[in-house]
Amino acid sequence: MRTLIRNVRFAGDSQPDRWVVIDGQFIDSVGQGPCPAEGISEIVDGDGCLLMPGVIDCHVHFREPGMTQKADIASESRAALAGGVTSYLDMPNTMPATTSAELLQEKADIAARTSAANYGFLIGATAGNIDTLASIDYCRQAAGIKLFVGSSTGSLLVDEPCMIERVIATAPAIVAVHAEDQAIVAANIAAARERYQGHPVPLIEHSRIRSAEACAAATARVAGLADRYQKRVHICHISTAHELDLLGSPYVSSEVSPHHLLWCEDDYAERGTRIKMNPSVKTAAAREALRQALRDGIIDMVATDHAPHLLSDKEGDALTATSGAPLVQFSLPVMLNMFDEPLVQRVMCEAPARIYRIERRGRIAPGHYAHHALVQEPAPFHICL
Repeated sequence: MRTLIRNVRFAGDSQPDRWVVIDGQFIDSVGQGPCPAEGISEIVDGDGCLLMPGVIDCHVHFREPGMTQKADIASESRAALAGGVTSYLDMPNTMPATTSAELLQEKADIAARTSAANYGFLIGATAGNIDTLASIDYCRQAAGIKLFVGSSTGSLLVDEPCMIERVIATAPAIVAVHAEDQAIVAANIAAARERYQGHPVPLIEHSRIRSAEACAAATARVAGLADRYQKRVHICHISTAHELDLLGSPYVSSEVSPHHLLWCEDDYAERGTRIKMNPSVKTAAAREALRQALRDGIIDMVATDHAPHLLSDKEGDALTATSGAPLVQFSLPVMLNMFDEPLVQRVMCEAPARIYRIERRGRIAPGHYAHHALVQEPAPFHICL
């Protein structure tokens, strides 16, 4: 079956005179101006809308298995599709944590039955599964390794310097890193408890506990190891200006979440614990530095770190409210309201495919999968977390 999508524009176009012919799963041809007619069995009129490659979100937490009271692969993959996200990579801090070939297969079996979007998974690094990481097929079983050098939601944590070095030195695939220095975070938590003497710790303290210094120290360590061992390391959810000077190595890529582009610590007063996440939102100046770094190509891509919770989980103070916020359904309209279309396509479609070596996705080109997002002119858009 050959399908013609006509009357669309591509990122940066001013006129909707583009067309795409799809043959089965793949793009057959792409053009501009008069449309082909021969052999076409279905015509889709794009009504002048923007046609983009489907977004690839390389950092989501879909909560299955073990936390399906919050969300599951079926619900969140459908939310993703509603927002133009056609492919995702799910993180390993589920229950149990995804740290073996058997647990990867369990997730894959669930996704094969229930996922509405294309899927992939990262395997979690631990102090005890180095041999397992070496045995995984990173084409078929996992897209990469996730290394938590700072604690976050879940039980995965590798904070001993010698073990962090060993994971990176022996890694057979890209290592995606949650980069917060655990010792600095722990010292900041102890200091906050001492200051408040058993009273609720104000939410603003979360940005002091999960500090810029903690992020920069961890990013410097793993970036240095990437260079030393010539291994690919991907720094997740950059949140500080301090980290930007540590990027630029051919072995180091990076991402920023829309949360850190949207909000800063000044927004705690209005939004409260709903924007409590790890790493924390930082200053308004840091937020602007991240926006500019994305424009300048210093940060490679955008990924949501989509992390749904029950509202009851979000109750509490800087130490007790659960960290994490959702955004997979709304990341594309948010980004299109903040940045120009070619940049959004570069950081949400092209760069994720390149960094994680996802074949035949991320572009509208012959031979690529016909996974697209048809986007109406975005109205002013506000996230009400």
